[in-house]
Amino acid sequence: TALILQGNCPGIEPLCLDLADWEATEAALRSAGPFELLVNNAAVALLQPFLEVTREALDRSLDVNLRSVLHVSQIVARQMIAQGVPGAIVNVSSQASQRALRDHAVYCSTKSALDMLSKVMAMELGPHKIRVNTVNPTVVMTDMGRINWSDPQKSAAMINRIPLGKFAEVDDVVNSILFLLSDKSAMTTGSSLMVDGGFLVS
Repeated sequence: TALILQGNCPGIEPLCLDLADWEATEAALRSAGPFELLVNNAAVALLQPFLEVTREALDRSLDVNLRSVLHVSQIVARQMIAQGVPGAIVNVSSQASQRALRDHAVYCSTKSALDMLSKVMAMELGPHKIRVNTVNPTVVMTDMGRINWSDPQKSAAMINRIPLGKFAEVDDVVNSILFLLSDKSAMTTGSSLMVDGGFLVS
């Protein structure tokens, strides 16, 4: 993926690291930048029934879905403030932050925590002219999404709860992120943009 990005956009400098590794992330990002925009999109979904949730699944999910966002955002926001320029941060959350889903106890909880973290970030970083928002997609038809939701019986139950009758495509999410990063959303901060086809109103 990093090589593909570099091929399409030669100015990109990929950093390949485990965001759950606090020290490695700090070292890698300290020398990167300067930053004006940040998208936090790393996540894991380790699905287990509530009564079977393991400590390992909980720790890994908290490390990637919440702690890494807090840590990366701290590093980047400090650089933005030091530069004295406006910035924008978009955290990729999920419709699962606002609706209980079977076997998603940990995932739903970490995404709910991410939404609230984003609101606090927006409140505290706003005076520094840094906006913080989330996008909250439904199932997205990435390669992994197509594999996990290709079974018509499995997907039908979810699609039937989506008024628009379909899952999101990657561009649906990307375009929402681009809007929140752009000056076209200059007065939007602390908000969650649902990219769910109406799932949460059904």
